[in-house]
Amino acid sequence: MGKIRKSVIAGSWYPGDSSVLRDDITKYIQNVPQRVLEGDVTALIVPHAGYVYSGQVAAYAYKLLLGKRYDSVILVGPSHRVAFGGVSIYSEGGYETPLGVVPVDENLAGKIKSYSNIIVDFPAAHLQEHSLEIQLPFLQVVLGDFSFVPLVMGDQSAETCFALADAVFQAAKDHRVLIVASSDLSHFHGYQEARSLDGIVIQHIQDHDVRGLLESLAFNKTEACGGGPIAVA
Repeated sequence: MGKIRKSVIAGSWYPGDSSVLRDDITKYIQNVPQRVLEGDVTALIVPHAGYVYSGQVAAYAYKLLLGKRYDSVILVGPSHRVAFGGVSIYSEGGYETPLGVVPVDENLAGKIKSYSNIIVDFPAAHLQEHSLEIQLPFLQVVLGDFSFVPLVMGDQSAETCFALADAVFQAAKDHRVLIVASSDLSHFHGYQEARSLDGIVIQHIQDHDVRGLLESLAFNKTEACGGGPIAVA
């Protein structure tokens, strides 16, 4: 295996001890009522705060994956620490968490990269970024062994979102893949204002209104730090 991206948030954003981490995630999932959905789960939108804040919320999404298998997971998150244009792909090696190394699906990553010149290898975008890593332990618990493609969006413009979505679709259309969009919603507001702002995002998602979502975000009518990843998913 090629270059391994080491964990930078284990022991702070989530437990660094593998047994504690697995137990915590298992408890979060056990707290979620069982739901039966018609059809396949093809995409999730999941928060990326520390587990003490968002782990229980994330479990509502990840419980839906129990017993399911995918050829690959495509994980899309925003860049919090590095400014750059386009999308950074980590196209070889893997990401390490206390639960082990998750290998990159290098074949699928290469295909995605080949469909758009906005998708580039820019490892610096991944080194300190938490929005992707925080999802992996949950995926490791519910899916077991899997491979994935890590994508960090430095630019969340509509043009970039549609270009990335098209590249992912073209590369993955003959595979059984799961798309995971990593995004929090509003920050630092009172409860009622947060509900109002978050409700706008939720309504756009329910309506499958990608352009409406991106427009609401562009004009500050709502908040989602991973609005681009949500649109791509």
